[in-house]
Order: sequence, then C-alpha cells, then structure tokens
Amino acid sequence: MKLRNIKTIISREYMTRVKKKSFLLITFLGPIFFAAICILPSLIMFMAEDKGKQIAVIDESGIVMPKFEDTQAIDYVDCTGQPLDSLKNQLEGLGYDALVHISQLDSVANSVNVTAYSSSPMSVDTKEAISSRVDDAIEDYRLSLYDIGDLKQIMKDVEYNSTVTTYTLGEDGEEKISSSEVYMIISLVLSMIIYMFIAMFSGMVMQSVIEEKASRVVEVLVSSVKATELMFGKIIGVACVALTQFFLWIVLTAVIVTGVSSFIGFDKMMESANVQTEQMTQMTEGLGVDPDMMGMTMPAIDSTTVAQGGEMGAVLSTLKDLDYGMLIIGFFIYFALGYLLYASFFAAIGSAVENEADTQQLSLPVTIPLMIGFFIAFYAFKAPDSAVVFWGSMIPFTSPIVMLARIPFGVPVWELALSIGLLVATFVACGWASAKIYKIGILMFGKKTTFKDLWKWLKQK
Repeated sequence: MKLRNIKTIISREYMTRVKKKSFLLITFLGPIFFAAICILPSLIMFMAEDKGKQIAVIDESGIVMPKFEDTQAIDYVDCTGQPLDSLKNQLEGLGYDALVHISQLDSVANSVNVTAYSSSPMSVDTKEAISSRVDDAIEDYRLSLYDIGDLKQIMKDVEYNSTVTTYTLGEDGEEKISSSEVYMIISLVLSMIIYMFIAMFSGMVMQSVIEEKASRVVEVLVSSVKATELMFGKIIGVACVALTQFFLWIVLTAVIVTGVSSFIGFDKMMESANVQTEQMTQMTEGLGVDPDMMGMTMPAIDSTTVAQGGEMGAVLSTLKDLDYGMLIIGFFIYFALGYLLYASFFAAIGSAVENEADTQQLSLPVTIPLMIGFFIAFYAFKAPDSAVVFWGSMIPFTSPIVMLARIPFGVPVWELALSIGLLVATFVACGWASAKIYKIGILMFGKKTTFKDLWKWLKQK
C-alpha cells in the first residue's frame, strides 16, 4: 500500500464529510442539546414563577386540619363548618383553587375519606402534599390510641440510617476516601459515549461505501488506487471526522454552558435549585420518608465535611483523586481500536451489498457483539471484577466498551496490556479479512451477497 494514496483518500473523505449539511447541523445542534441537558433543569426552576394556591379545607374529623401548615406554594384556609355544596358552587368566586373535604373519623378503621374538588385537574405535587398531611394526622391519632407517652418520639429516636464510608488503599498503604456512586456514573457515561461513537461512525463508513458503489464512483477510484488503500483511507478519514466533531462538541458545549450561566447568573440558578430541593425535602418529610435516604439533602461543602468523610466529601475526594490521564488515554485508545475493528467490518458489509436495505442480514452478526458489550458494561459497576465483566473486557469484540467501564474502578496494568494487545491482533486479522472481502465485493453488481459468498471471497488468494 502507498501511504500517499491513503493520505489522498483520507483528505477526500474528510473534506467530503465535513462539508455536508448534515455534519454541520449535527455539529452545531449537538452542543445545544448537551448544554440543555446540563442547564435546563436549573433554568426552568429559575424562570418558573410559583403561583401560590389557596385551598379551602373542611375537616369534619377534627384531627387533620392542624397538620395543614402553609407553605410557599400552598395556603390552607380552614372552612370547617361551612356548607360543602355552597363552597363547591362558589369555589372560583371565593378565590379558592381547590376544596378538600375530610369526612368524620371512622371509629372502627380509624381512618377518614378525603375528597378534593377543583375547577381544573389538580397537580400531582398538590395532591401528594394534601395526602401526606392527612397520612401524618391519621398516624399520629393511631399512635395516641396505644396510650404510650411520646410514642411517636420514641419511634423517631430508635430510627437509624447507617452511612458506610469507603476507602481505597494505595500500594503504599495510603487511605483515600472514595465514592462508589461516582465510579458508577463515570463508568456508565464512558460506556454509553464509546458505544454511541463506535456504532454511529462505523455505520457512516458503511453508508459511504454503499453510496460510492451505487453511483459507480468506486470504479473510477479503484482505477487510480488499490481497493485496500481506498478502504483504510475511508476508515481513517471518517475517524478524523469523528474526532473533529467530538472536539467541537466539547468546546461549543462548554462555551454555551458558560455563556448562559454568566448571562442568567450561576448563583441565582443554584439558589433556585436549592429552593426546589427544600420543597422536595418538605414533601418527603410529610410522606414519612427520610430525605437523606432519597439523596435530596446535601451536606454543606466545607473542609470539615470532607475531612469527616461525609457523602459530599467522598464525592469531592473521589473526583480529585481520579486518574484523569488514564481515563482520557484509555478512551482514545479503545475508541480508536474499537472503531477501526468495527469500521473494517462495516466497510466489508457495505462493499458486499447493493443498497442499505440489504445490509440487515449481514450487519446483524456484527452489531450483536457490540450490543452485548454495552449490556455487560451496565453490570461492570456492580461487580467490576466478576468473571463475565473480566472476559467481556478481554474479548476484542466487547472490550472497547467493557474495559472502558472498568477503568474508573482501577484495572491492573497487565490486564490493560493484554486487552489492548488482543484488540490490536484481532483488528489486524479482521482488517485483512475485511480488505479481501472489500476488494472483491466493491466491484460486484447485480447479485445479492450471502454468507457463503463471503466465505468464498475470503478463501481466494
């Protein structure tokens, strides 16, 4: 193969791809989408104006109304004693958003029936707020029937939620606080990104081959360069397009997020998010759920918290001690090798078919290992050293995804070296086989290719 010819093909493929409207559209819309994911939740909470609700309450039980304490979102008005039908008919005229009717206490079941009326469908948050107050009142009443002083306080005092602080031990015996949740998130994100990139850009190679074969442009190209040079030039050219797009996504997303945060005010957005968190905490407390268990309360971020090994301290410490160099290097190595492996397969498939409709039969055996690797990666954060995860990170067809999911948890150097070595050897072997199929298939027209035909092409010298 001549490197000059491959360079020419790479340049042609790269310039053709980056000039397409679809490339420009995805490149510039992608960062907007990613930025929206980052800032949209806080932005919505910041811009949303919370309209205070007025809710009338008729409490015939006599035990529930004291539990209806006003919040920032809801004001409860005691209308006990007023006619129910009259309030229902004059609901909007009296300025009430809803009417809650609580029946008399059932002395047998020690329960009440709760009915709510409103001119428009009641929101889920409002319904849950009402329900939580009623539940709290009934629970207090039932506890009082046991005639045990301060029974509720006793039950609250005996509750205990343990917190497990985890440390990792270095080779020198140094203890470092760690958070398994951080490793899990990073593992999932990395595996999803590399799966998406390999699948998307490998498929782009196949599409390019099919387009050139259908337009008979490939006949002109192979008259000037070898088919093998054309295939590898096309694969590397698309890889350059992928890296360009990935780099632009990172830069543009960072610019958009920074710009929006500066324009609106990051402190205001965080303040709005904190207010929403407080409201959610109040709601869970009314439901009898420990907010700490729901992950809704965040301890203060200070040196004391970090030193004491709190949840936030563990997160910060884990993020600080992560080997980002290993993550970045591992990502590019496994993306490059994984992409080259699958792109060579898809290039061979593209050369063997006449149109995209014929690719399903041939591409299925190729896509299945990629999907299996993705599913194994979801299991990696639960048991990163299990047999299925270990072998998934060694088998070349799944290792680009699975091994990248294992790296945040720490992988021995010999396992990384073995995994990369097997992946390189497999790419060389499969690249050679794909080149043979590509060389013959690229000039085959008018015949539907089968697996039997592919095997014959491989055996040809």
